[in-house]
Amino acid sequence: MPLLQTIDVTKSYGAYKALDKVSIEVERQSIFGLLGPNGAGKTTLIRIINTISAKDSGEVLLDGKKITPADTRLIGYLPEERGLYKKMKVGEQAMYLAQLKGMSKQDAFKNLKEWFEKFEIGSWWNRKVEELSKGMQQKVQFIVTVVHRPKLLIFDEPFSGFDPINVNLLKDEIWQLRDEGATIIFSTHNMASVEELCDHIALINNSRMILSGEIHEIVNRYKSHIFEVTYSSPKEILLNGEGFELLSNEKVNGNFVSRIKIKEDRSSNELLQLLIRQAEITGFKEVLPSINDIFIREVNKNKHE
Repeated sequence: MPLLQTIDVTKSYGAYKALDKVSIEVERQSIFGLLGPNGAGKTTLIRIINTISAKDSGEVLLDGKKITPADTRLIGYLPEERGLYKKMKVGEQAMYLAQLKGMSKQDAFKNLKEWFEKFEIGSWWNRKVEELSKGMQQKVQFIVTVVHRPKLLIFDEPFSGFDPINVNLLKDEIWQLRDEGATIIFSTHNMASVEELCDHIALINNSRMILSGEIHEIVNRYKSHIFEVTYSSPKEILLNGEGFELLSNEKVNGNFVSRIKIKEDRSSNELLQLLIRQAEITGFKEVLPSINDIFIREVNKNKHE
């Protein structure tokens, strides 16, 4: 059974329909990418899962049961719009937020201290939030989101404002949290991070879900049977119209690099055998679409439907 399910969730604000029968399933101990352009409905869905907003119809199930406001203690939510009290001391605020999630004062202090040391901000415990750089404030927000070890973590643009070193630090922590049992919903516009982190994705556009599934399965679904071949030869290869189409050919550092499309009744092994008879093959790989390519294609397609 998935940890989280939304079933035909619908939400309107007056005449505007923010969500139209959106259903997702988030498997336990997975990283689930919730994708979509601005205004697609992602944040509305996240707010409904967190019981911040009420749905008009449909169901949200956590562990197979209808979610209630009390279940928010089992959820850690890092919103895109961050919000710490600027005048409070960092440690005091972190303690307050950890105890709001049901932690004892002793456990909150112990766990927070460990996280602060791990993120190298231990010396800021007694400083006011307004004295921290944006990056350090982001680290504090991440810590208070995860410190109570929730079953479900929801990160909305978690890398916003971070330099590459701290992005990698957060990625490592997200993987670690997943490995220790957390289930994670990850919402972002950075498709490279989606490909690196996520197991499954759902793409929402114009309030409806238009694509969902396991990442590798989706990529294979959209592949175009195009291969990139690098070879060494005094002359260009000839395909002789044998079920293969040469899309491009250029010379790079003394070698030829060709892109070749295989027709449906032929195989990559047959192409390779044809090429080996003509040249020394130094590279042979299938050109797969990126999640970014698929995202743009599906959103643009959806505009015209």
